[in-house]
Amino acid sequence: MNWAFAAVERVTGVDRAGQLTAYLVAVGHGGTHWLMATMYILLPFVRQDLGLSYAEIGAVITAMNVAAFATNIGAGPLVDMTARRAILLAVALAGCAVALLSIGLVPSLLGLTVGVMIIGGANNFWHPAAFSYLAKRLPDNRGFALSIHGLGANTGDALGPLVAGSLMAWVGWQGAAVANALPMFALALLILVLMSRHEKRTEKTAAPALDLRAYFRGMADMVKQRAVLMLCLMAGLRTMTQNGILIFLPMYLADVIGFQGVMLGLAMSSMQIAGIISGPVAGTWSDKIGRRPIVLGGLMASTVVIITLTVVRHEAAFVGGIAMLGFLLYAVRPVVHSWMMDLTPPGMNGSATSLMFGTQGGFKMGLPVLGGFIADTWGLPAVFYLLAATMLAANVAAVALPRRQVASTA
Repeated sequence: MNWAFAAVERVTGVDRAGQLTAYLVAVGHGGTHWLMATMYILLPFVRQDLGLSYAEIGAVITAMNVAAFATNIGAGPLVDMTARRAILLAVALAGCAVALLSIGLVPSLLGLTVGVMIIGGANNFWHPAAFSYLAKRLPDNRGFALSIHGLGANTGDALGPLVAGSLMAWVGWQGAAVANALPMFALALLILVLMSRHEKRTEKTAAPALDLRAYFRGMADMVKQRAVLMLCLMAGLRTMTQNGILIFLPMYLADVIGFQGVMLGLAMSSMQIAGIISGPVAGTWSDKIGRRPIVLGGLMASTVVIITLTVVRHEAAFVGGIAMLGFLLYAVRPVVHSWMMDLTPPGMNGSATSLMFGTQGGFKMGLPVLGGFIADTWGLPAVFYLLAATMLAANVAAVALPRRQVASTA
């Protein structure tokens, strides 16, 4: 294993201890996305069993986005003012597991709604603590650190649907939900133990807790930056598009193309597998050449791919397009997150993450219902025209971002 650490260090400049830090947090992040991706892959079958319309499913996802938005309001300040990152990360992962378990055990509209709301809130609770920890521990390699964090997400997003899709052939969607949830409780305990030990060994470099006065002063300094606000706007539009793809693409594949179980899981996993490849490359590259060119190129290419998917009818070509879209979308994600950490005042990484994810949550609220209405009225393919428009808007916001990158010592 030493040769692998040495090889990564030669390319990135990150030593063994720094790499282990990034990998540890990434494993937990993979757990949260394993649970979220399982939920998405189950939605077409939950919808059929419960007799829900596309608009009703959209309303359920909107409830999840509302919960995520509300959680972001308090998550960042809690991280920055307590600095108890290990505990907060474990609680977030366990909360997601409880939510998926409730969806499987209580097969009803109420159980589904409550479950996805908990998933939305707990999943967003993860990011401020994780971003804050990584940005402080690896200040000169944030692109690398957050791309590894994103790699964990892509891995969870890829494996969760594959396992759930396979299990559904044997135990149905309810059994798949329960089976995918249970292992994550053990992972949450493991993250708590290992992160707590790691924090104690590195407490001299850990971000100190802020008092209330320092927090509000830092928040005021942050929101005065035009670059911060424009970056949040662009991130909101990009994430709104990504969220729409994750919601409506599985239903398109199941209801229009006719994919079932394993094939549906494989198709959706192709996006994540492509992201596993592109994320670390883009993140590490952005540490060397800057964030802006990678973000602009990735967003523009993503827009072209989404528009192309609206006219592709060949199954294999469509799956190839899905993989290309994942390659581009997930290459941009860690670079955007790293850019936000670069612009953040010292000690405010958790709150900056909440500001960005809160903006993303706000933008996502209306899309599921609007997309569901469009699908019910004009058919699922029409939803992709909407997603192409929102991605095009993200391009416009990205062009308005400053060319000069401001560095922070946070």
